[in-house]
Amino acid sequence: MIRFEHATKYARAKGIKKPIIRDASLTLHRGKSVGLLGRNGAGKSTLLRLVAGAIKLDQGRIVRQGKISWPLGFAGSFQGSMTGEQNVRFVARIYGVDSAELIDYVEDFAELGSFFKAPVGTYSSGMKARLAFGLSMGVNFDYYLVDEITAVGDSNFKKKCHAVFETKLKGADVIMVSHSTGTIRDYCDCGVVLEKGALSYYDDVEDAIRAHDNNMKGN
Repeated sequence: MIRFEHATKYARAKGIKKPIIRDASLTLHRGKSVGLLGRNGAGKSTLLRLVAGAIKLDQGRIVRQGKISWPLGFAGSFQGSMTGEQNVRFVARIYGVDSAELIDYVEDFAELGSFFKAPVGTYSSGMKARLAFGLSMGVNFDYYLVDEITAVGDSNFKKKCHAVFETKLKGADVIMVSHSTGTIRDYCDCGVVLEKGALSYYDDVEDAIRAHDNNMKGN
């Protein structure tokens, strides 16, 4: 369960304060995968990071019951001076999983070769994304947060990512941001629409898609 209680978060730029969410209260229950919809720049990625606990609210609180992933595809939290292996070991300690098992899993899954033992600061963006995805799949979560990117690399690697992600979701839920309504339909059964700081929950994902489409038509 994830519950927003009068949650408010502002984005600040050049002296302007813009609400990402404003006095939002809603509950997301286990057993339902959520599609997060909203126009470009609405703050969907920021909302995922708030759910993950990577950034803090300005007001209110988010109550989390269950183990929640960091946003898949988000590699910004890696320490660039540490190797891929060292970053994995650090995450294993934080989440209380076996370091050796997680290192073996991620090294095999990410297919980084010798770069796995090189500083992450030397990685390309694609390599960081592969490390982040492999690390996410190596830890069992109750909720997986997905920000647009669900697979990187060549077609074989993408197939492997898709297969393991499908397996993980048999025992977990997803909160997903995607510009593709087809992808939202494939993975989600309910939806949340973020519009001008307001969060609106729809128990049927089709209703959420229609509400988002209507927002876009009205500009």
